[in-house]
Amino acid sequence: MKIKFGSLVVDGRGKIGGHVASKNRGGAYLRTKVTPINPQTTRQSAVRSQLTGYAQGFRALGASVIAAWNSAVSAFTKTDIFGDIKTPSGINLYTKLNMNLEQVAGTPLTSPPLPGDVPAVDSVTLTADSSPQTLSLAFGPSPVPADTAWIVEATPGVSAGKSFVKSEYRQIGYIAAAATTPYNGLSAYQAVFGNLIAGQKVFIRATPINTSTGQRGLALATSTIVL
Repeated sequence: MKIKFGSLVVDGRGKIGGHVASKNRGGAYLRTKVTPINPQTTRQSAVRSQLTGYAQGFRALGASVIAAWNSAVSAFTKTDIFGDIKTPSGINLYTKLNMNLEQVAGTPLTSPPLPGDVPAVDSVTLTADSSPQTLSLAFGPSPVPADTAWIVEATPGVSAGKSFVKSEYRQIGYIAAAATTPYNGLSAYQAVFGNLIAGQKVFIRATPINTSTGQRGLALATSTIVL
């Protein structure tokens, strides 16, 4: 469990005993811990296999390269949920950057990169129809900047009244550097979720990746009701 102390405890995250501390728009709260079912899905197994492969790859880099990754972490700090600066380990940095690159068919990193810019996704507008089946994502900037690719994730059709999704996203493809708007994602979407159904809402988000460094930028999401 993560706790931030002041004159009294001022915030908390994570598990303690049979409870979980978290926070939402209403403020901090404590709830009973529930152990989720582990369905051992194909996707879960694939991710675990990926992590195992990267751990083995990191160990095979050799002492000098591993030391370089461990030294590079100070350039890749991030801010946690409390606003405090956190520094990853060398193996975590190696795994994170390479997993990002794998999602956009990028070249794997063996040596640690210097941090670079990740050009933002400026706009995304989704059009979806059930007859004829159509799924098109208009985006900007167009073309996609050099040394950049965008992970494209989507959700299955959900209730039209739903306004927030998180765990429903699955990657359906990516948009490579120099690609121009729009992105025709129908076949990629159908391969993951099947046909679009009229009246359901579909969400899509695009996340930029620097293909030279593996760094991930901020995702931009949109949604539409299938016609």
